[in-house]
Amino acid sequence: MLEPINEGFLSRLSDLLLCRWTCRHCCQKCYECSCCQSNEDEVEILGPFPAQTPPWLLSNRNGDKNGDPDNVAGEAPPTPQDPSPDRRRSSSDTSKSTYSLTRRISSLEARRPSSPLIDIKPIEFGIIGAKKEIIQPSVLRKTYTPDDYFRKFEPRLYSLDSNSEDMDSLTDEEILSKYQLGKLHFSTQYDLLHNYLIVRVIEARDLPAPISYDGSRQDMAHSNPYVKICLLPDQKNSKQTGVKRKTQNPVFEERYTFEIPFLEAQRRTLLLTMVDFDKFSRHCVIGKVSMPLSEVDLVKGGHWWKALVPSSQNEVELGELLLSLNYLPSAGRLNVDVIRAKQLLQTDMSQGSDPFVKVQLVHGLKLAKTKKTSFMRGTIDPFYNESFSFKVPQEELENASLVFTVYGHNVKSSNDFVGRIVIGQYSSGSSESNHWRRMLNAHRTAVEQWHSLRSRDECDRVSPASLEVT
Repeated sequence: MLEPINEGFLSRLSDLLLCRWTCRHCCQKCYECSCCQSNEDEVEILGPFPAQTPPWLLSNRNGDKNGDPDNVAGEAPPTPQDPSPDRRRSSSDTSKSTYSLTRRISSLEARRPSSPLIDIKPIEFGIIGAKKEIIQPSVLRKTYTPDDYFRKFEPRLYSLDSNSEDMDSLTDEEILSKYQLGKLHFSTQYDLLHNYLIVRVIEARDLPAPISYDGSRQDMAHSNPYVKICLLPDQKNSKQTGVKRKTQNPVFEERYTFEIPFLEAQRRTLLLTMVDFDKFSRHCVIGKVSMPLSEVDLVKGGHWWKALVPSSQNEVELGELLLSLNYLPSAGRLNVDVIRAKQLLQTDMSQGSDPFVKVQLVHGLKLAKTKKTSFMRGTIDPFYNESFSFKVPQEELENASLVFTVYGHNVKSSNDFVGRIVIGQYSSGSSESNHWRRMLNAHRTAVEQWHSLRSRDECDRVSPASLEVT
């Protein structure tokens, strides 16, 4: 018994020291040595290498004792049984079975030296209890038709003011014949010595007949034109010519200057807007002319006749008003400062406007107090710097409203309405509400803010306090 035990021990030691694919006798690769070559049948090994010894080979001791490997390979593997202490294999039988498996694997490796046969089934996913189906990943991709693609376009985003027509592709004669709004004569030149831009409005010809949007215009045969000049994108600091009475071919001959650096002037666009003055309704825009100053020689200067094109703005703005508010809780006083106004709507075509501001305090829906500034003669950009104080207890402050109305002074008839805003409980807009909240949180600090004037109808629709004043 000692010799088989030693033989089995040595065989196991050689398996540990040598590769499974190395011959024990000649220490060469099994598919290279001559002693391991045989013509035995191919044995399919399942699973990745190095493979473990199957139980049915270890249990088949008779086949190894007879030394007939072909019979062992051809027989079907019996059902594996758990070993028991009574039927313990000897070490010699185990080593012989291992040696026989090594010879069979060597024979297989000699035929396929590159890679062994591996039988691995693909992984399948399925629901337990249901029919097995191989799940393939699907690409979530929505198909678009041409109609769906072009439906996303919004034509209004790609349209111009002039009926979606590219004005750069039309000449002045084509624009004049198409829209028939007349043409404007003007000139520009930059003064490098004093650093200002000179804009001269000379005349206009062939202006169209006036249009009344609300039906309140009396004279429908003649226009009362004037021109507003500004340098885009800044439309607040604009200039305005005088009004020419009842003419379709006005002659202005007025000169205006803009203090602006030369490099900044080259980045601006000159906008000239022709407006029709109407004393009894809103002023209507006849047409406009725009010219990028980068396209002309400002130092040399020049004169141009440009055809008027339609404007998206049918009515001119009413102007802006700068106000300051301050409340003193200890004294219960609401202080109001009317500082200045700019670009007010012109109400007198002969000598400009004589604007003034009326300030009225409304408690709830009841008029409590009325005050007004002095009027400034012949200007649309007046400076007032006048202060007013109203007694308002702190418990009544939340129900108070201030109504600011700008009028054009008229001696012969009633004053001409220019614009209005309401600040307080019944504010006329978000800007007015924001100014009132800032004053309440300022704690004895004056708060200034510009406000755009609104029409009487607009204020009456949104503010009940506007309906309580005249």
